[in-house]
Amino acid sequence: MFKSKNHESLITLIALITMLCFVADNEYILNYWHPSQRRMSLDLGNGRCQWTPPDEKALEGKTFFKTIIAGFPSGDKRLTFVQLEALTGLPAKDEWDFEFLGMSNHPFIKANYPHHEGIWGWQDAADQVIMVVRNIKRAMVEYHDILWDIDYAKTWEDAFKLIPNLYQERPPVDDFLAWRDERVFDEIKWYGWFIDYYMEGGLMRDMFTNKITTPEHWNMLMLPTAYTIEQLRYDTVVGNDTVVDPSYDPNCALITNGCVPVKIISAEKLVDHELGPAVGLEIADVVDGKQGMNVIAPEARGCIWKELIINKKGLKTFIDRYGDEDDYNFTRGHLESMVGELDRLIDKYGGNEWNQKKNALDLVALLEEHRGLLNDDLAAGRFRRMMKRSSSALPERFGSEK
Repeated sequence: MFKSKNHESLITLIALITMLCFVADNEYILNYWHPSQRRMSLDLGNGRCQWTPPDEKALEGKTFFKTIIAGFPSGDKRLTFVQLEALTGLPAKDEWDFEFLGMSNHPFIKANYPHHEGIWGWQDAADQVIMVVRNIKRAMVEYHDILWDIDYAKTWEDAFKLIPNLYQERPPVDDFLAWRDERVFDEIKWYGWFIDYYMEGGLMRDMFTNKITTPEHWNMLMLPTAYTIEQLRYDTVVGNDTVVDPSYDPNCALITNGCVPVKIISAEKLVDHELGPAVGLEIADVVDGKQGMNVIAPEARGCIWKELIINKKGLKTFIDRYGDEDDYNFTRGHLESMVGELDRLIDKYGGNEWNQKKNALDLVALLEEHRGLLNDDLAAGRFRRMMKRSSSALPERFGSEK
């Protein structure tokens, strides 16, 4: 009996060693069991693929042509960089992580800068910009959703701890309404100003008047919570009748190709089941052929889009939230203000100075679609009343200006 048990144990041990040797020599299985060792997503031929997460080890000893994925804070940048990660096998990194965790060789940089939720944390480690544009109304909803996910964190440390909460649930409607009534009119101006910043290559403007401003005023605007609204007013710092020579954010000179985007991506089109695959191909084209970029074969790129958007592989994004986004609505005044800001942008970038530039044509087409949806909401009466509440604690809670 004893010999029999030993004999069976020996056979089992030999079988186990044989299996482990097979696994060790089989890259497909090894990658499946050890995600940290995976490289890029697998091209299985005939338009088929297998999504795999990006590989931090692939950054070692390489030189990359690096891309900033810039956008108003609303979850759309994550949706874009996960496409880039899956297409190349290379990881992205947030602007705040560069600032607080240190510089690294990540080729994709997620940025809210120059919005007050952002920071130029990556120094001179960038070569080009993609700007992601989302419907202004939906952007405001998701912006608040993200703030709620991280409990309205005021510091990077607090926000970093709550990253696992991102894109899980939707906040209580009352929380959204309180934030909406406190912040959205200002954020509408920040939304348009953000677009101007990148379209004009970092030209310094005041977000509330849209006037060209001085470096002194610009530096104050980059620290909005350090000043009161009165202290930041254009007429207070610059003067309404002052003739101001154009100045550009010196940070833009640190990007090889400057701040003007090489491509504008629509977040809504990227997740659309009919239009999305073509947008995924556009994202791939932005990095294909650039230094250090080993992009998966063209015939497999549509499969990558499907893996991420339809099959929802990889990091969670705003399409993974539970609940109905339509429950989070705005007042007539908010919607009219959004339409007004889009009118301004459409008139500007549809004008003679811009209407021969592809970026401007793409932007105007997107904004016209967004404006049409807002006008539909207004015509159908899809809006709420402003809440009645005591707001004494809200500026501190939501990070409003003093």
